[in-house]
Amino acid sequence: MGEDGTPTFTVDEALLAMGFGKFQILVLAYAGMGWVSEAMEMMLLSFIGPAVQSIWGLSSHEESLITSVVFVGMLIGAYSWGVVSDKHGRRKGFLITALVTSGAGFLSALAPNYVSLIILRCLVGLGLGGGPVLCSWFLEFIPAPSRGTWMVVFQGFWTVGTIFEASLAWFVMPTLGWRWLLALSSLPSSFLLLFYGLAPESPRFLCLKGRKAEALGILEKIARLNGAKVPSGILVSDHEIELAGKSIPMEDTQLLPPKDSEYTTPMETNPNAGGISSVLKLLSPELVRCGPNELHSEKSQDVSYKDVFITTFAEFPGLLLSAATVDKFGRKFSMSIMFFLCCIFLPPLVFHQPQALTTGLLFGARICITTTFTVVYIYAPEIYPTSIRSTGVGVASSVGRIGGMVCPLVAVGLVHGCHQTAAIMLFEIVIFVSGICVLFFPLETKGRDLSDSISSSKQTNQLV
Repeated sequence: MGEDGTPTFTVDEALLAMGFGKFQILVLAYAGMGWVSEAMEMMLLSFIGPAVQSIWGLSSHEESLITSVVFVGMLIGAYSWGVVSDKHGRRKGFLITALVTSGAGFLSALAPNYVSLIILRCLVGLGLGGGPVLCSWFLEFIPAPSRGTWMVVFQGFWTVGTIFEASLAWFVMPTLGWRWLLALSSLPSSFLLLFYGLAPESPRFLCLKGRKAEALGILEKIARLNGAKVPSGILVSDHEIELAGKSIPMEDTQLLPPKDSEYTTPMETNPNAGGISSVLKLLSPELVRCGPNELHSEKSQDVSYKDVFITTFAEFPGLLLSAATVDKFGRKFSMSIMFFLCCIFLPPLVFHQPQALTTGLLFGARICITTTFTVVYIYAPEIYPTSIRSTGVGVASSVGRIGGMVCPLVAVGLVHGCHQTAAIMLFEIVIFVSGICVLFFPLETKGRDLSDSISSSKQTNQLV
């Protein structure tokens, strides 16, 4: 209730009242196409490097650089588009990323030499770095109780993209060559541009920016398509409720008064802050606590499209595992246990064994990694407030890209140096340590409403 007794409601309460319906299905389809596009661009790295190496006579390190520069671009893009999205809106964020990804992806197919290909693939990575923006955008339309399930469904589009790319490569590479694969793989990004005019802005973002009339208009559109009604009363943000001296009880929390020393400064709650301010808020004390395939073939025809295709299908059981565990056992436990299970599949790869057994072990490892990948893209957007959600997920994604940059160089160096055992054990150690680190994540987000401000995230941390 407002001060004068007028009923009020938040975006979360409106979404809960209207439920998940036709509107969210359309949003899912649009965001899913972007996720398919990113998966395809990442998957084709398994095929382009060996092909170009054979045709242009590249060294192994030059080949691995084709993969690494994509992650360099993603490292920069994930942060940049996150800031743009938090300051100017989710729609503008994924519009720019779609333009860059589709344009640079298509021009890559026309690259006349190695240097131009490297530059264009780096630009593709820059565009792909905006993938978390679509993830945050879709997340902000889902009612809290069903968020885990539908985010798993959203991650399923990544699996569709990887399988489609593996199938496309199997048919295109032997006949038409790598340039056609690059050109065809850039098409899904262009579909985002085609239907961009129909994509709505996040009502949570609009509400935070004080554009409540626009936010209410989108909520009314959701209600019409879902055959429901918007709650009666005045639309307010969580931030306004906090300023009025109230707080929204969150599922599984206890109501404890904040300490006097926990006063929220204007910098923390300024919804118009962006750029450096977003990063400062992201690294503030309240939020700090929240805080490749084989590429050593000498010829393109040495790539086993069949094996890649088979292991790619491991993502389907990975998605099923995610759906079964993410809401039942929570985000943190699901990620950690999958990391530890993945460690079981890697040591046998040290020994010589039949190709079928090797494929089976890689299949099992990919199931585990797919599950952790799926859950982390549910967990990460949930722990950050709306004002810096895309920036937070973007920075987290950027840090992950450092591994993507280093992995091809390290793997190629070790394998070509006859140190395959060292490469496998290195990955084993990294995965095991990751499983331990997940256990120290500060917050379990299962079933919680999204927060609009840092102070509410801070309070939630203290109540967990």
